[in-house]
Amino acid sequence: MSFTIRAMAKAACAVATLAIAALSPGVASAQATPKLDIPIVYITRAEDERLSLSFVDPEVKEPGVWGARLALKDNQTTGAFLGHAYSLIEVIVPPDGDLIAAFEKEISAGHRYFVADLAHDDLLAIARAEGADGTLIFNGRAGETDLRTETCFPQVFHTALSLAMRADGLMQFLVWKRWPDIFLLSGSGPGDPAYAEAMRKAARKFGAEIVADETYSYSPIARRTDSGHIQVQTQMPVATQGAGDDYDVLVVADENDTFGEYLPFNTYAPRPVAGTQGLVPMAWHRVQEQWGSTQIQHRFEKQAGRWMEERDYGAWLGVRAIGEAVTRTNSADPGKVRAYLRSDDFALGGFKGVGLSFRPWNQQMRQPVLLTNKRILVSVSPQPGFLHQRNRLDSLGYDKPETSCDLQ
Repeated sequence: MSFTIRAMAKAACAVATLAIAALSPGVASAQATPKLDIPIVYITRAEDERLSLSFVDPEVKEPGVWGARLALKDNQTTGAFLGHAYSLIEVIVPPDGDLIAAFEKEISAGHRYFVADLAHDDLLAIARAEGADGTLIFNGRAGETDLRTETCFPQVFHTALSLAMRADGLMQFLVWKRWPDIFLLSGSGPGDPAYAEAMRKAARKFGAEIVADETYSYSPIARRTDSGHIQVQTQMPVATQGAGDDYDVLVVADENDTFGEYLPFNTYAPRPVAGTQGLVPMAWHRVQEQWGSTQIQHRFEKQAGRWMEERDYGAWLGVRAIGEAVTRTNSADPGKVRAYLRSDDFALGGFKGVGLSFRPWNQQMRQPVLLTNKRILVSVSPQPGFLHQRNRLDSLGYDKPETSCDLQ
């Protein structure tokens, strides 16, 4: 029986117990279920739409919030039996708007649960805002290292993958495949150096070797002109020639889709490509169909009119984590909910084959990492043979001795 089925069975038993109590007058008064209102604030900052690399890529409208909307329906389904009323308040701050003022306004209105689809600096800003220590904030987007190793907050839980989890998931697979010699090619755009550094750390951690480490200074490629492919065929072999052919895999760090997508089949040596392009470590992807994922994929597509993206999944996990904790504790008190989220009893069904839980030392959600290309799920990490003394999922990302955070 899968974890998801077991979780559903437990929830059904809980509902049945409450129903029996309601039919017994002597018990009903002692075990009456309180009526709870649980407003959840989804907060994000509006951004300019990003031009897709190819016309075949889907246009992603309202990234993130559709995951929260779907999870709200899931919470409401269970809440209807228990007298728990969930609502979603969507706060979209303009690009130059005052995020702190918007956040503090919601706190003043009595709202305590927040799902944040925010970049690193904005997430830090609300975590440090006045009154934030009385809230719970679920980070469904920012993966930066410092949020898990140095700048940790008791009120912030991370449902987004960390960079370290992505890198570790990919590197475990490459080592399991016995492809340990890595050519690391990094861009110079926002996020590229951090992604590359995560790959270096993962290589050291799992015994791989970076045999070549280069930065690519690219020239703009007019990919949609008649001669665009000629420029690609000329530039990419030259850019990768310096590493020769003495490596197993080219790992690319190109968070901005500037050049990485042109590397497969255009490298100087015939080698597979992985990283931000090629074989990509992800929290979620439309090709995921295992462990009952097809049903949530179909439900999401029916509601949003598009595929579920990573930001949607991060927001879905945040709203569902709140719902699961409120159901189990029968309380909307943030202190009680936080304690349950951090306990060994918490496990969330996330359509990944195992229960997802939070690491108590930095409140990062443990979860498997999907390794995908554009059309298939290639593998899922942690890989066979990579063990851990507490939880196999803790082989991905920062373990307790590797972080200065101590939220226990």
